[in-house]
Amino acid sequence: MNGNSNGIGNGGFSAAESEYIRRHHRHEPGENQCSSALVKHIKAPVPLVWSLVRRFDQPQKYKPFVSRCVAQGNLEIGSLREVDVKSGLPATTSTERLELLDDDEHILSMRIVGGDHRLRNYSSIISLHPESIEGRPGTLVIESFVVDVPDGNTKDETCYFVQALIRCNLKSLADVSERRAVQDRTEPIDRI
Repeated sequence: MNGNSNGIGNGGFSAAESEYIRRHHRHEPGENQCSSALVKHIKAPVPLVWSLVRRFDQPQKYKPFVSRCVAQGNLEIGSLREVDVKSGLPATTSTERLELLDDDEHILSMRIVGGDHRLRNYSSIISLHPESIEGRPGTLVIESFVVDVPDGNTKDETCYFVQALIRCNLKSLADVSERRAVQDRTEPIDRI
């Protein structure tokens, strides 16, 4: 599994990150697939970040490329969502299935099962882990994926494209979470 644009084997991850990846991010890529894991440190507590991530039915709360999402059924394993993708990407829709939602361990896994895009057999896992950042509660977010390499593309091109999307999503998750964390810490001023 390639990592952080580096790799697990080459020291691209800390010991804690490598252990979380080993425990929670098991992908077994086939010969014509690529896989990677990315890490983001967020200056907001796990419960706040998890409140955004766990909403399988509302990915647009932090994923900038999602314009609309319609979920079918209750929020449970096997639930499907139809996602409309904003223009500018080589897709317009994606059908996705919730594979795992663990509120105790803060892990969500999903699989793309349809849509008009080239991400075939795409599966991802996102996990959240508490950490201290600058003396405050923070969150280590790890997102990993495996996907088929489309005809006409290399493994490197495919991984680079998916990593760029995930990086953008994780940056947006950090921005939204950190903004909310600051709002939560700001006490209203009583005016006389």
